[in-house]
Amino acid sequence: MAYKTLSEEETSIIINKGTERAFTGEYWNHYEDGTYNCRQCNTELFDSNTKFDSFTGWPSFDNTIDGAVKEIVDADGIRIEIVCNTCNGHLGHVFKDEGISENNERHCVNSVSLTFAEKV
Repeated sequence: MAYKTLSEEETSIIINKGTERAFTGEYWNHYEDGTYNCRQCNTELFDSNTKFDSFTGWPSFDNTIDGAVKEIVDADGIRIEIVCNTCNGHLGHVFKDEGISENNERHCVNSVSLTFAEKV
């Protein structure tokens, strides 16, 4: 599978596991009907009907598309990193048992790790 050539900022986040600044990403306050996909390989990751405002400044989803996202214990040993199950690109982190979403999960994702496909 051919992956998209990433910019310096995209590489910093998707490959080197960086984090964009809160309230600066393209999708933190985006609520169109469609699918959020992996920027590196275009795998469908999150349906827009699972997106919610967590007031954190990053796109937040309370569910993933089945089999699209993998959870890995973060290098800090505390948080749970989420990556694309197809290309292992860094997406962000998942937080559980916060009580702020319907599924009691918050997939906190960097906008830089995503693209959006509007539902037609």
